[in-house]
Amino acid sequence: MNLANKLTLSRVLMIPVFLVALLSPIFEGSTARYLAAGIFILAALTDSLDGYVARKYNMITNLGKFMDPLADKLLVCAALVALVQLGDLPSWVVIIIISRELMITGFRVVAADKKVVLAANFWGKLKTVTQMVMIIAVLLDLRLAFYGYLCILLYWLAAVLTVISAIDYIYHNINVLKEAKEKQ
Repeated sequence: MNLANKLTLSRVLMIPVFLVALLSPIFEGSTARYLAAGIFILAALTDSLDGYVARKYNMITNLGKFMDPLADKLLVCAALVALVQLGDLPSWVVIIIISRELMITGFRVVAADKKVVLAANFWGKLKTVTQMVMIIAVLLDLRLAFYGYLCILLYWLAAVLTVISAIDYIYHNINVLKEAKEKQ
């Protein structure tokens, strides 16, 4: 368990803290949203930091390649479901995103069974960043004239990038599925 993997694990451990800040009756209104946004931003920053540390100090591991995208998925999905519960995010956006994440996770399981670890690519990283920016924007709920339109644009951008990243991921790794089917 090197430093990069500990940072990834810390992102997972921040999820319940984020959810308590956002959903518990301890905090209310803007206080809850800003506290949750701060925790979410901190967790999102560990995503960049763990990758940087892993590359700079040669700490790239198969555990990290697997856990880093999983930690992102858990963080993003927890936030999305909470925002739907609060009525702040349309469910269709969450359905698209969670469907993609389940599909790609299944794809990774098939690859792992073949002892292949599939790391995230450009589209997957762009999708994750866009989803995180969308979540932060929705959490902050700034009372500006154009802000609602900005959030709608971010919903759509996140949904479109989610679909593009799924198609790209499968296209570039279809050989894993073909090989798995041939073994049956």
